[in-house]
Amino acid sequence: MTNDMTKGAITPLLIRFTIPLVLGNLFQLTYNAADSIIVGKFVGEEALAAVGTSNPLMTLAILFINGMCLGAGILVSTAFGAGNTQLMEHQVSTTAIAGTVFSLAFSALCVILATPLLQLMPADILPIAVSYLRIVFAGLIFTFFYNFLAATMRALGDSKSALYFLMISSVLNIGGDLFFVQVLNWGSNGCALSTVVSEALCCVLCVLYIRWKVPILQLGRRWLVFDGKLLRKTVSYGWASAMQQATVQLGKIAVQAIVNTMGVNAMAAFTAASRIDDFAYTPQQNIGHAMTTLMAQNRGAGKHDRVKQGFHCGMRIEAAYGVLIAVVCFSGAPFIMTLCVTDPEVVHLGVRFLRTVSLFYLMPAATNGIQGFFRGIGDLNVTLVSSTFNMVFRVAAAAVFVLVWKMEIEALPYSYAVGWVVMLLYELPMLVRYLRSHGDEL
Repeated sequence: MTNDMTKGAITPLLIRFTIPLVLGNLFQLTYNAADSIIVGKFVGEEALAAVGTSNPLMTLAILFINGMCLGAGILVSTAFGAGNTQLMEHQVSTTAIAGTVFSLAFSALCVILATPLLQLMPADILPIAVSYLRIVFAGLIFTFFYNFLAATMRALGDSKSALYFLMISSVLNIGGDLFFVQVLNWGSNGCALSTVVSEALCCVLCVLYIRWKVPILQLGRRWLVFDGKLLRKTVSYGWASAMQQATVQLGKIAVQAIVNTMGVNAMAAFTAASRIDDFAYTPQQNIGHAMTTLMAQNRGAGKHDRVKQGFHCGMRIEAAYGVLIAVVCFSGAPFIMTLCVTDPEVVHLGVRFLRTVSLFYLMPAATNGIQGFFRGIGDLNVTLVSSTFNMVFRVAAAAVFVLVWKMEIEALPYSYAVGWVVMLLYELPMLVRYLRSHGDEL
């Protein structure tokens, strides 16, 4: 099932495409939290610490996988919008082959080198972490194929199917965790096995769905077609996307290190409030991704007027959501925080964080919309550079506000604002320059 986004009213198209993306990400955040709760409750703190310490390596692999899938998705959207079926097929098959080779090689490397890679962690949890990591990375090929197939279907305008498969995978994962961990008492290894099995089953469901419902992806022997030129283009797109995500992750780690100097209450408040902030911020990113798909399809089709209209409609949706979530987070901060924590001092600090950061939510709405535009026209370097500026200045501002000026919890949302302002100072001139130089096209 595909969705041609080169036709029809743009605003409803964007909204219908965005909603499954939002639900999928919120579902992902929720089931990740459930995963940690099950390990912590039924296995113990050591297992939870081992799993948590293994996450950076897993995140690194997923960043590169998602980066390649996002880059390929933009190229698939463009070819699909242009009606160039052969180019689209070659793009899909080339990404599948390259991703398979990367996933298998990276899996083998991490399985073999698991102990040296985790050598810095405490000796009492090292064996647990090594075993967990080896099981999870043995199934990395399933992680790639799910993300690849989901990204391909989204590129073809179908964001609902990916949501359904994610929901099925999430339920299977949680059920598997409870069965392997609580019933069979396999500890963190059971959690890792549940992750691999659920993703493998999800891949099977994706393949069956494509076989029955998506004729355009029923390639047969054409799945074996490999185009080196397309791979180089995909890697250039994917590398920029992966580096952007890596920069964001490194920035978050650096800010967390600064928060750790502020005391236990501030750390707890920041952890709880940041999770709420993630839930609030995620839809802004999803709107930007919906803009990317719509604009890439229409750019491929040569419908430059719809590219421009898609950008304007997307920015209006971003602004409307930014105002809405700002009002919700500012007015509902006390109630929202009490859902996460009970300590009055932690709640108080978390409310101060949420109310301050909500004042700036229109800025990330703007930056996500502009990034969606540049991804849609195929310029991922702008998104990489702007994200790097954001994180560098956010971390620098947080360091000055907290370590030098000794500000309290409000220092963190103010540092976010600094990063967003610098991001906009870079993106807006680039946007104006592009619109002026391509005015005839748009």
